[in-house]
Amino acid sequence: MVVSEQQWTSVRRSLREAGERFGELVRAAPDPAVMATPDWTVADTAAHVAMVAWLYTTLLDTGGQPLPVPDLEARLGAITVDTVGEFNEVALATVGERDPVVLTDLLSTGVAEILRVTADRDPDEPLEWLGGACLPLAGALAHLLNEVVVHGHDIAKAIGVPWAVRAEDAALFFELFFLGMVGNGVGGLLDIDKPVLERRIVIEFRSAHTAPALVLLHRGQVSLAPPGTTAVDVRVRFEPATMVLVLFHRVSRVRAALTGKLSVRGRRPWLLFPFLRAVRLPDRHVADGA
Repeated sequence: MVVSEQQWTSVRRSLREAGERFGELVRAAPDPAVMATPDWTVADTAAHVAMVAWLYTTLLDTGGQPLPVPDLEARLGAITVDTVGEFNEVALATVGERDPVVLTDLLSTGVAEILRVTADRDPDEPLEWLGGACLPLAGALAHLLNEVVVHGHDIAKAIGVPWAVRAEDAALFFELFFLGMVGNGVGGLLDIDKPVLERRIVIEFRSAHTAPALVLLHRGQVSLAPPGTTAVDVRVRFEPATMVLVLFHRVSRVRAALTGKLSVRGRRPWLLFPFLRAVRLPDRHVADGA
């Protein structure tokens, strides 16, 4: 897949705007010690988001101080989906600050630096990511955008204020990050200490905000299905914001289905479950999945 000029412009604008919204949200929180997830307070959650931005300034070599995690390069290369939570805790400890103003300033500075150094770069430029996975540059920005949006959702829910998870932003995450990584190579990120599913599974994803996409899982390897693939096992129709909240365990699959924002059809719809066991996202630090 190729990142369009419109997608590149949109993800840059959305990242800047979401960062500003997140800063206003955190600074307005009455008590930063309120729990935003089962393990993190509002302040911890803000520190995590700031840490992710700091990590990207390091990966993109913006010229500032690198994220001071010991053996950072080796740790990043060894990460899997199932161990990323451990890395988050180690990295979070490097951001000892918990003052909301300082943290949101750190995030704002990080976003500004990321946008500055990527302004004239190719959005399809490959960037080595966690666990040996590879992203297009635009996918890295979409991932940071999603961190801001999902954790903003956590904080807003904790303090009882509105927070919009926009379909447009979620669509950018799906296309630029998820499909971008699948197309560039997931490395060892999805490695699992269990027998590999040998069979071939093809999933079609469709929404009103994204181009149709076919993803293939075969012998434990995930990739974009070859052109001309017609043997589709599962057809998933989704509203992007709901899909993101389901993938990150903020909304249950049952609730999403009952509201009509996620539907599963096809000749073998049950194959979605083994697909999701292999192609999965971290499940730590989740909010109420009702």
